[in-house]
Amino acid sequence: MENLLNRSVRLDILATDSTGEKFNIEIQRSDKGAGFQRARFNSSMMDVNLLQKGKDWNALPETWVIFITENDVIGKGLPLYHIGRYIFDTNEKFNDGSHILYVNGAYRDETPIGKLMHDFSCTDPANMYYDVLAERVKFFKESKEGVSIMCKIMEDMRNQSLQEGIQEGIKQGIKQGVEQGVKQGIASTVLRMLASGKYALEEIAEISGLTLDEVKALRAEQGA
Repeated sequence: MENLLNRSVRLDILATDSTGEKFNIEIQRSDKGAGFQRARFNSSMMDVNLLQKGKDWNALPETWVIFITENDVIGKGLPLYHIGRYIFDTNEKFNDGSHILYVNGAYRDETPIGKLMHDFSCTDPANMYYDVLAERVKFFKESKEGVSIMCKIMEDMRNQSLQEGIQEGIKQGIKQGVEQGVKQGIASTVLRMLASGKYALEEIAEISGLTLDEVKALRAEQGA
């Protein structure tokens, strides 16, 4: 989802159910990637992108941001954490249609969510509880067509990571080049001020933004 003014966001899954409700599902192994502010940001970006121009506010669909995390990031031992707004003064729900749900991937028991979290971390489809998930895992791991699809996905991910790395390298190179150019420009100005003999060292430091020691070091390099 693009944001022309500020940061954009890439969602793992954006789904729509039969009633029109929207679901952003994020799978996170790292606790850092499942921060509360990120959930808030994803929710806000969904709202911005789902409401078309000229539409009334009431046209916003019910939205869910669901983080399925490898660890219990909230740390209360529950299988699910349903976060929503409420009115502090009356302790009533503030039903704005926005929901955030954290799913504890470390949770295990014989309940449906406990079994599902077991399946999420299970590598052998024969040991899974849910047939639908087991069949898909078996397809992608054991069938020729499924393995080919996964190989293509992995290749695309590698190429995408490579391109992102190249772009980031270019950005960093430009940034470092600009910073180096600025430093060189300041140094050149200081050297000219030193050569003129019109300025005290303290004045040069104040004008250039350098410390007195840095000015003295440049003077030493100049041989003055």
